[in-house]
Amino acid sequence: MSQGNHTNVKEFVFLELTRFQRLECFLFVVFLIVYVTTILGNVLIVVTVTCESRLHTPMYFLLRNKSLLDIVYSSVTVPKFLMTLLTKKKTISYNGCMMQIFFYHFVGGADIFSLSVMAYDRYLAIAKPLHYVIIMRREVWVTLVVASWVGGGLHSIAQIILFSFEAHVKGNRINIMNHGSRQLTDYGFKHFVI
Repeated sequence: MSQGNHTNVKEFVFLELTRFQRLECFLFVVFLIVYVTTILGNVLIVVTVTCESRLHTPMYFLLRNKSLLDIVYSSVTVPKFLMTLLTKKKTISYNGCMMQIFFYHFVGGADIFSLSVMAYDRYLAIAKPLHYVIIMRREVWVTLVVASWVGGGLHSIAQIILFSFEAHVKGNRINIMNHGSRQLTDYGFKHFVI
């Protein structure tokens, strides 16, 4: 059995977005405004759809679900990002990083599946308008939303497994600017054809 260098990663260091403190303060204000606007807009949609009884239809139920997903999706990484812009500590614990990755992919995957459900709902409304009410019963659209959340959960479990493997292989430095746009060759798929 070979004995390699096995290092336990306890925290990750974010590579700097910028070296200028004033620019970081400016970026903090810009990202905070965008974040608050996103949250308030989605909360407004959720409250409107919930309070207005005429909007209790499959389309608006799915829109409310999408808004809830967007609120959670925005809140997974942005608060920590804003905190790192203001402080000198540019690190995140291993467990904190794993939680962020899990929820980021969980909600992101559920969001993508939810968009597919919304497209299916609109397809039925346009292509089969007379059968729409029979096909899209309450149980059906609730089941489709639950399935989208389950799909997001399965997706996030796969991502956590891949990332934990990468963290043990590559060490504790994360380039936050390129982290979301990895190439397939990073995972050993050199001959993968799309």
